[in-house]
Amino acid sequence: MALKFTIVPVTPLQQNCSVIWCDETMEGAVVDPGGDLHLVTAAIEANKVNITQILLTHGHLDHAGGATELAQKLSVPINGPHIEDKFWLDAIERQSQMYGVPGMLNCTPDRWLTEQDTIAVGNELLKIVHCPGHTPGHLVFYHDGTKLAMVGDVIFAGSIGRTDFPRGNHQQLLDSIADKLWPLGNDMRFIPGHGNMSDFGRERASNPFVSDAALGR
Repeated sequence: MALKFTIVPVTPLQQNCSVIWCDETMEGAVVDPGGDLHLVTAAIEANKVNITQILLTHGHLDHAGGATELAQKLSVPINGPHIEDKFWLDAIERQSQMYGVPGMLNCTPDRWLTEQDTIAVGNELLKIVHCPGHTPGHLVFYHDGTKLAMVGDVIFAGSIGRTDFPRGNHQQLLDSIADKLWPLGNDMRFIPGHGNMSDFGRERASNPFVSDAALGR
């Protein structure tokens, strides 16, 4: 048994939407559907996955803007992020007009999540860490068995998330990465919200913002 995944880059912003599933039950979840839902549904069909839920790492429109429409289309619940990102989810439609990306809808999750919660994907269990900094309610989902984390915009290959948006906090982001993510292990691979996959060991060695050397740890 294992957790399988495929990454679907969506919209001109090329953010990573992930389709994840339990290879035993073929039940799965869509993580951060930010748009181009035809590409997402094509990936679901190609892998013959039965989607049972949508998971959101945070409330920015490029990660959550397609969640409401997809949830309605698939008749599944939306889980996450942390309730501290409610103000972002309530502003998706206004933000989409500002940024010229029409068609995105405000989002009200069926369930807000905290660090104490877990998420079942078929027979596989996702754990959660609350990693504020990029947004106050940002969550990271991870799977111990497959050594896979979905980190949204907390960390990227060679970079970290922006903190110049409302309620962003640079020091809080650095602390989230060092105190919440590094303890998950150097061999934990991650799917970032944008760009290529990496692993925590590589970032601890070379990331100019949060390497051990950069943080003085």
